[in-house]
Amino acid sequence: MLHLLRSLPPPVTAQQLASSAEVSLRSVYRDIEVLRAGGAEIDSERGYGYTLINDGILRPQGFTRLEIEAITLGMAEVRHMGDPALVEAAEAVLAKVAATLPSKTQEHLVHAISHVRRLSRRYDHPQDIEVIREACWHERALAITYTDQYGAATERTIWPLAIVYLEQTLMVLARCTLREGFRMFRVERIQSVEPTTISFRPRRANLLRRYLRELKEEGARRAKQPSL
Repeated sequence: MLHLLRSLPPPVTAQQLASSAEVSLRSVYRDIEVLRAGGAEIDSERGYGYTLINDGILRPQGFTRLEIEAITLGMAEVRHMGDPALVEAAEAVLAKVAATLPSKTQEHLVHAISHVRRLSRRYDHPQDIEVIREACWHERALAITYTDQYGAATERTIWPLAIVYLEQTLMVLARCTLREGFRMFRVERIQSVEPTTISFRPRRANLLRRYLRELKEEGARRAKQPSL
């Protein structure tokens, strides 16, 4: 309910809240009173609806105008390049940030001058991207079927370490148990993904640091090679 009050344009009617939350009007009235008792300052007027003045939970944030532009631009880019779950998360971030800002700074957020406009989405996100993300978070191995650049398919068990958003390609950085080393996997070439119960906790952070260090060292070596 608090998230809806932050997100929907005020004033928000009880019917809007009930429809969005899929609850009864009676539940809305009860929840509003619970939020008020918990410290949320919610203004209301019969026939108009509710306006969240201060949610009583998030402390007021102090952002410069340029920082507001950076937040707006960053979340707009996430909405363009992210999968549906990330897009929804980006919208929630902006709503939560807006809820903690003074009214003048809220205007800067709403009327930011930085925008992202693209003719098409950058990536085609497979349905399995959320499975991969969850496996990274919980440090559990994945069983995948992967097709290489020549069309040959292999069955692999990988330890997913990170999802990397390149210019035109989505990559998974992982430790491959088949090759016994670090590998990059193009997401569009992953034909199937199955979660496993195999845990590599708490090694993800350390393995990712090692892999990124190797990539940096490899990049430095290539930079030193003479060009032909």
